[in-house]
Amino acid sequence: MDWDGAAAGGQDCYSCAGNAALAGLPPRERVLVGTGWRAAHAIRTALPGWLVLVSRRHVTSPAELTEAEAAELGVLTWRLSRALVEVTGCVKTYVAAFSEAAGFEHLHVHVVPRAADLPPADQGPDVFTFLRRPEAEWVPPAEMNDLAIRLAAALGAAP
Repeated sequence: MDWDGAAAGGQDCYSCAGNAALAGLPPRERVLVGTGWRAAHAIRTALPGWLVLVSRRHVTSPAELTEAEAAELGVLTWRLSRALVEVTGCVKTYVAAFSEAAGFEHLHVHVVPRAADLPPADQGPDVFTFLRRPEAEWVPPAEMNDLAIRLAAALGAAP
C-alpha cells in the first residue's frame, strides 16, 4: 500500500485503510496481526527492520486504548523486539510513539532495531534521521517483504 496523500482520520486514514484491507496486504504490512494491533515494516525508512505497531482501531493516543489493547501492546513490543534481535542481529530495540506527522496521527508505536555498529550520531532519538533520508535510500519493498517473512517465522506467525 502506498501513502498516496490520504488524509488522517476516518475512512481516509492510511492506517485504517491498511487495517481494512488486511487480507490483501503484502507481507511487509502484516508481519504480525493481533487482536488490537498490526505490525508492519515502516514505510519511507532507510533502516531495514524498522517496524511499527499500528492500532487496529482509530485512536490517536495511548490514553484511548482499552486495558486489553494496552496489555497486548506490551507483549507485542516484547515479541517483536526479540524477533528483531534474532533476525537482524541488533543489540537492542528502541520503542517510541509520537503519531504527530501529518497524515500519520493514527496511533502507531515504532519498534526500531539498533545495530551494534550504528554510528553514535544515529543512536537514540537521532535514529529518526532514517525517516528523513532521500527516497533513493529507502528500504525497497522486496527487502521489507523478505524481512517480514523472516520476522513472522521467528514469531511463529504467517504473514
